[in-house]
Amino acid sequence: EEMDQSEWEQLCDGCGKCCLNKLEDEDDGSLYVTSVSCRLLDTETARCRDYANRLSLVPDCVQVSLQDRDGFSWLPVSCAYRRLAEKRPLASWHPLISGRADSVQRAGMSVCGRVVSEEWVPGEALIDHIVEWVNEDSL
Repeated sequence: EEMDQSEWEQLCDGCGKCCLNKLEDEDDGSLYVTSVSCRLLDTETARCRDYANRLSLVPDCVQVSLQDRDGFSWLPVSCAYRRLAEKRPLASWHPLISGRADSVQRAGMSVCGRVVSEEWVPGEALIDHIVEWVNEDSL
């Protein structure tokens, strides 16, 4: 709660998982992550191509803010925002801990090269792209 906006933004490890399309089971509320990314995500770098304007360009883009920390369950369990909200420490591969910008990729936690843009997948085919990230639950 003592962080300024710049410090808050630095918590993002840049994995890109929050930018993946998700499906919710209407019956039980279960959330399923797909290997299909937002059209603005550069699938080779896991960075937003237009971060400054993303909220106006992508109507369902969500700005992660401290005020919403009770609703972070949609974020991956490895996410720094979720980890801190759950009173867990940052992962050892997080750049703020490792001191290395490439530690997320080296740990296999990034979506780099592992996803496809929603520009290439019709909405009705999202169900065919549901994935579970290896090691995600063990972090």
